[in-house]
Amino acid sequence: MERTAHKSLPLILAREFAANLATPLAILDEHGALVFFNEPAEQIIGQTPAELGILSEREWLARFSAERLDGTPIEDEDQPAVVARRELRPTHETLVYKTVDGRRRTLSVTAIPLLSHEDELAGIVTAFWEQQNE
Repeated sequence: MERTAHKSLPLILAREFAANLATPLAILDEHGALVFFNEPAEQIIGQTPAELGILSEREWLARFSAERLDGTPIEDEDQPAVVARRELRPTHETLVYKTVDGRRRTLSVTAIPLLSHEDELAGIVTAFWEQQNE
């Protein structure tokens, strides 16, 4: 896989949008590669985009292991961003992630496909919020 930033207009605009928000957002390309995340997302992920680089879908799935709230592992194909990419529909779930800095974080994740035409996927925007453990 090419390790440079994706150049499609929808992803360029999504990156600009994300960079100007306080909501943690990650941008994935049409193949599921993590191509950008904003500064608020850095605080949750534990690294900057420059430190992490572009990660293929396989790489980020391996790096950010997840489980359901009851402790059962979530299959890669059931991750919100993967479902949004495969089924071209928004999806939402609350999961426990182990991030690159080794912390376990409970995150509500919403993944939304970016369609450049009715059924042509340009990428995925993923918003996530950290939930406070009770």
